[in-house]
Amino acid sequence: MQTDQNFHFPVLVGDIGGTNARFAILNEGDHEPRDIIVVQTANYPTIDEAIRTAVLDRLATRPRSAILAVAGPVEGDEIDLTNCAWVVRPHEMIAGLGVEDVIVLNDFEAQALAVVALDKGSFEPIGGNPAEITATRVVLGPGTGLGVAGLVRTTKSWVPVPGEGGHIDLGPQTERDYQIFPHVERIEGRVTAEQILCGRGLRNLYVAICRADGVEPILATPVDISSAGLAGNNPQAKETLDLFATYLGRVAGDMALIFMAHGGVYLSGGIPQHILPALKTGHLRQAFEDKAPHSHIMRDIPIRVVTHPQAALVGLSAYAQNPAAFQVGTEGRRWQLA
Repeated sequence: MQTDQNFHFPVLVGDIGGTNARFAILNEGDHEPRDIIVVQTANYPTIDEAIRTAVLDRLATRPRSAILAVAGPVEGDEIDLTNCAWVVRPHEMIAGLGVEDVIVLNDFEAQALAVVALDKGSFEPIGGNPAEITATRVVLGPGTGLGVAGLVRTTKSWVPVPGEGGHIDLGPQTERDYQIFPHVERIEGRVTAEQILCGRGLRNLYVAICRADGVEPILATPVDISSAGLAGNNPQAKETLDLFATYLGRVAGDMALIFMAHGGVYLSGGIPQHILPALKTGHLRQAFEDKAPHSHIMRDIPIRVVTHPQAALVGLSAYAQNPAAFQVGTEGRRWQLA
């Protein structure tokens, strides 16, 4: 594992999701990125074109390094994104964009870095011990997909642990679950956490509830469903949010046990922020703590919703400014000008 990872400034930081990509230029000494540029991935054929047109053509500052967080596993010299048509080709970036150094991380590594870089005002607590504990943490992010990462604490630094935890199995427990789950869309016979705990999953769940109730789904988008659920004017939409919070609590609790995350579980992404009132009703916390025989452990583990709109970029910026504070393995994920 490489730990000596100093960067040449200015640094281009980028958070590449399935729907939106966020970029900023970071100068040495900046605690947070400035002049953040947000683009829709569908509007550009390639990531290189998006960077060239939306960032470099607008700004006078030319970056020397690039640190990118992408939604998907980072493997090889051509990195496919899970929910986006872009392919990241670092050698082509170095040749075509004029940068000297490219590092590509998983997007939830960046979210994990962020939870120790953000201030207390960037979180909304939902139960557990309110004290700030320097201990291992977990991040989950329902968005275009479901991202999961750990942040393990060593004696001197933080170690982000990326993964594809959103693709674990999610199954029924209650009688109501058994009525609904036969109607949930499957992938090759499986119901994964991401099939429910993301934007399209929210609608999957809503449609399954409607079918279990024998009513026609009338709400077309996740925004429509969440808005109606929060307003309480559609019973299926309201139950969708209640069960979304319950299932998110179950998965978050599982991840907390896997990592023994005494430092807390952090919920990032746009969905938790949008449906925050539904997450604070008690369904989330009750399901999170319902982990017999370890419920006593779960009661103290805090859940915090990340409310900062650009958390991933803050995490990447903290890493760029002080790489020694983090043990980020870059073997096979860092490309430099020969």
